[in-house]
Amino acid sequence: MKKIIVFVLAAAMLCVMTIPVFAASDNSSIGVNILLNTSVTDEILSELKAYGKVNDVIYEIDALTMKIKADELSAIKNLPYVAAANPDAERKGAPIDTVLADTMIDGLSTWDLDAVNVTDYGFDNRTVAQSGEGVYVAVLDTGLVDSWRQYFPEERIAEEYAISFGGGGGENGTVSDQPNKWEHDQDSHGTHVTSTIIGYSLSGTPVNGVAPNVTIIPVKVLNQNGSGWSSVIARGITYVAELKEGPLADYPVIINMSLGGPELDVLEKAAIDRAIEAGVIIVAAAGNEGEAGMGYPGAYEPVISVAASGYVGEWELGSAWWYTTDVAEPINPDDFYITDFSSRELAGQDLDVAAPGSWIVGPYQVNSGQTSYYFLGGTSMASPHVAGVVALMAEKYPALTAEMAEEYLEDSAINLDAGTRTILDGLGGTYYEISWGSDATGAGLVDAQAVLDMLP
Repeated sequence: MKKIIVFVLAAAMLCVMTIPVFAASDNSSIGVNILLNTSVTDEILSELKAYGKVNDVIYEIDALTMKIKADELSAIKNLPYVAAANPDAERKGAPIDTVLADTMIDGLSTWDLDAVNVTDYGFDNRTVAQSGEGVYVAVLDTGLVDSWRQYFPEERIAEEYAISFGGGGGENGTVSDQPNKWEHDQDSHGTHVTSTIIGYSLSGTPVNGVAPNVTIIPVKVLNQNGSGWSSVIARGITYVAELKEGPLADYPVIINMSLGGPELDVLEKAAIDRAIEAGVIIVAAAGNEGEAGMGYPGAYEPVISVAASGYVGEWELGSAWWYTTDVAEPINPDDFYITDFSSRELAGQDLDVAAPGSWIVGPYQVNSGQTSYYFLGGTSMASPHVAGVVALMAEKYPALTAEMAEEYLEDSAINLDAGTRTILDGLGGTYYEISWGSDATGAGLVDAQAVLDMLP
C-alpha cells in the first residue's frame, strides 16, 4: 500500500504502507514459513535442517519458520509432510502521566462516532446501551507509545497480557517475545488505532470511543517503522488464541489488525483459522491500494474486512468540523463516500463493510514523549471502528461467533451504492469529486444501533 501524508494545521493524513516481497536470486538467503500436514516432530525438524536453519516452531498450528537458500523452496514444498510453504511476507500498517479517569464514556463525540451511530453531538452522549464492558480487544499493531498513560486510562489497558513479538523474515532469526517493548513504540500507529476503540484524553478533554469500556490487549507485531513479517503476526494471533483458550475463556475476545500485504501467508491463514475455532473474532483493514485490490489477511473470507468511508460535510464548518458536526439521523448514505485509496474487492476476495477512515483525529506523536494529535486516513483507521462495534455486539450477546458477527454486520449495514460525491479537500477550500464502484463498499456502512437491535 502506498503512503499518503497530507499536513493540515499540524495534522496529518496517513495510509498504511506495505512493501512487496521481491523475488530473491537463487543463491540468496530468504526466510520461509512452512505449514505441515502433520504434527511437528524431532524427525521432521532434523530432516528440514538439511535445507537450512530452523528459526522458530509454532507447535500450536503445526508450523515453523526457516532461513534457506531461495532455490531450496521448491524442494521443501514437495516434501510429503509439507502442506504449504512461502517466503515470509512483509506487513505494514516517555513520561508517565496517568489520565484521571477510568473510562471516556462521557467524552466528546466526534464525527466518526456519530457516523457509526454510537454517539450524538456533544458530551455525555452515548446513543447505545453497550460500552464494551467485559470484552477484550487485542490490537495487533505497533504497540503503544511511551506516553500512552497520558492518552488512555490505565484501567483500559491489559498490561498483564500485553506483549511484543519481534524477528521474522529469515534474516532476523527466530520470532521471539520482547519484554516491555510493547509500550515503547516510536511509530504511533497502534496508539491512534487504539484511540478509536476506547477514546482518549485530548490535552485533558475526554474524547469518546466506539467501545470505551473494553479492555485493550496491546500485541506489538510491527516494528518501530510500522512494518513487519507475517510469521510474527501469526505468532501474535496464536498468542491471542491461547489467551482465549486459557485465562480469557469466559470473556469475548476480538482481534483488530490494521495491517496487510498483497498475498495470504500460510502461517497467518492457519493462525486465523485456529483463533476463530477458539472463539476469537478477527477484524482487519481492507488495504489502501485502491483498484489494485485488497490486502491480506483482510481479504481472507473468515476475517471481517473494512473499507474506508468519508463524510461529505468534512471541513464545511472549518477546522472544528470534526467535533462540532452533528451527522443527520437516520444515517443518509448520500452523506458519505468511499475514499479513493480504499482497496476495491477483486475476484476471490471478500470485502465486508465500510466505516469512517478519512480525517480521523487521535493521538499520534512525531517526537517521543511529546503529546500530539493528528488527522489520519486509511483503512487502518476504519478497522477499529468495526472492531469496537463488534465489541458492543459481544457485550450484548457473549456467545457471538465470527460467522455471526460478519452476518449481522452485513445484514444491518446501510447500503452505499456506487456513485460520486463532491467534497472539500481540507487544504484551502477547494472542492473536488470522488467516485467509486460497487466493488468498493462491501455490504455498506456499519450502523452500530441497527446491528445491536438485530441481536438476540
